[in-house]
Amino acid sequence: MSVIFVLDRSVSELIAAGEVIERPSSVIKELVENSIDAGAKHITVEIKNGGTAFMRIVDDGCGMAAEDVPTAFLRHATSKVSRKADLDTILTLGFRGEALASVAAVAKVTILTKRREDALGTKYEIAGMESTPPEECGCPDGTTLIVKDLFFNVPARRKFMKRDVAEGNAVSQIIQKIAISRPEIAFRFIRDNKPEFCSDGSGELLAAVYAVYGRDLARDLIPVDYEENGVSVKGYTVKPLYARNSRSFQNFFVNTRYVHSKACSVALESAYENMVMTGKFPACVLFLGMEPHMLDVNIHPAKAEVRFSDEKLVINAIYFAVRNAMLAAGLIYEFQIPRREWYGSAPQPSYEQAPLVQEVPPEPEKPAPAAPAPVVQDSAPAAPPPGLSAPAPAPVQERETLPASAMPFPLPEMPAPAAPVSPPEELPPAPVPGSVPRKEDTPFPDVKVVGELFANYILAQSGDTFIIIDKHAAHERVIFERLRKENCQQYRQMLLMPCKVLLTLEECAAMAENTELLERLGFSIDLSEKPYVTATAAPVFFERLELDGIIEEIARNLCLGKVDPQSHQLDDMLHELACKSAIKANDRNDISELQALAEQVCSNEDIRHCPHGRPVMFTMSKYELEKQFRRRV
Repeated sequence: MSVIFVLDRSVSELIAAGEVIERPSSVIKELVENSIDAGAKHITVEIKNGGTAFMRIVDDGCGMAAEDVPTAFLRHATSKVSRKADLDTILTLGFRGEALASVAAVAKVTILTKRREDALGTKYEIAGMESTPPEECGCPDGTTLIVKDLFFNVPARRKFMKRDVAEGNAVSQIIQKIAISRPEIAFRFIRDNKPEFCSDGSGELLAAVYAVYGRDLARDLIPVDYEENGVSVKGYTVKPLYARNSRSFQNFFVNTRYVHSKACSVALESAYENMVMTGKFPACVLFLGMEPHMLDVNIHPAKAEVRFSDEKLVINAIYFAVRNAMLAAGLIYEFQIPRREWYGSAPQPSYEQAPLVQEVPPEPEKPAPAAPAPVVQDSAPAAPPPGLSAPAPAPVQERETLPASAMPFPLPEMPAPAAPVSPPEELPPAPVPGSVPRKEDTPFPDVKVVGELFANYILAQSGDTFIIIDKHAAHERVIFERLRKENCQQYRQMLLMPCKVLLTLEECAAMAENTELLERLGFSIDLSEKPYVTATAAPVFFERLELDGIIEEIARNLCLGKVDPQSHQLDDMLHELACKSAIKANDRNDISELQALAEQVCSNEDIRHCPHGRPVMFTMSKYELEKQFRRRV
């Protein structure tokens, strides 16, 4: 058995520091929390190279006496806890006495501090285990901490640091969370000599949220104010319509301490159940207040998590707080789906009793007749009631006033409808003759569309072959192929009203790193107002969609592989974009649009399945069709 011995202090200090200091944002969090506990009203944070090379935190707090400065850098040195009972009533952000010691163990630190009652301040330098004696100096009231060369003596940790942009974004996010938690403090953040963020310290929570997330998110918030069983919940939550694509905008503060809490997220999302779309997550800024003995803040070295003595109390408080807030705002309402009624006698008729000849409803501008009119079906007859088998339907009697969408399969010699429906703008206009590329050995030469079935299936003929095409699946695949081949620049269209979208800093960075890819996909993106991005141009087949949701999806997927996204990740993104952009079942399309789509499908052998794997088309030969009608044996 190996001999057991006590680790050297230089080693133990590095191990202990590793529990608290993971990256520059960890340093900023610990030191800014110390500034808050010192009573600061103005805090400035400056970093360079993501914080790995340089960090400076300046506050106007109470400062320290000269004799206390060296002691503050010792392990477990604190002014906030002096006895065991104090751990049950912790109200400060820092209390473990490890922040300064951990930072000094892995970086070069200089501190300048002065109390208001002192004529001179104190300067103290420490790097690793080496320090210089404190000396008097002139400095403003408060404390200034300068941290350089993080992990200079732990190269193994330094090589695992992310790029400067990512580390700087992490620092920015920490500052933003803390700024929201303390709206009465004015914060200023400078990155690489450029001011990036500031709050006014007015004490208004909404003003702090506005400073961090901007007007678009702030105006979509509704106030929350609720208390139950000793747990108070205050702040803001978002309207269901404006839920986000990730949980990055969920902010929970327990006794003003920002925490990660799965229980809080579950409670919040349960309150929005059946109110937001699948894949969307509500945003919030919620402050939970409770007695200190109801939670344990000492379960995580970085104090990023807490444990509640009764988790169900907290979950219930958040759930009912959010539900009541939405109810007060008139966002929760009950609705009933109208029950489909059978026309005719009072008892529900059997399928055999349902009228086979279906009348056309009156025009909207004409008064409705006194007697109820029979139901008009746009496509197939109504399904039989459960338990009854459907007999073969009789032919539907045609009427001159029957709308185009309700017409049976039109024969080639039938005249076109009197009032053709204008084509929707999603589908690109029909190409001029000869513009669709064709292979010499294409299996479907001279394809001709002869009609549409159920407002979703294109019926076409090519020689002796009958073709049925799912127009949504086909158009989805056509768009997907255009996107995958990165030739969407020819479909780019400038936006009359640019689309401005709020993203996380990681998503902004991913967009900035993939501007060439975005250009090839047909987008022009302005990244000058981070964390907002503005789309100034987009492919024409997106123009009738919610473009902000598409931009959010692109950013989220690019975050999965920022510099060199994997092909399957890019394909997943293109699948989503193609599905949302394609024409849908029951969309009205004129014959020229259907013809253009059929030609694209039949001339490209790659378009046989939609991106989700469903078949795009199937065929039947004339011989097989004639066999079905017993014309051939």
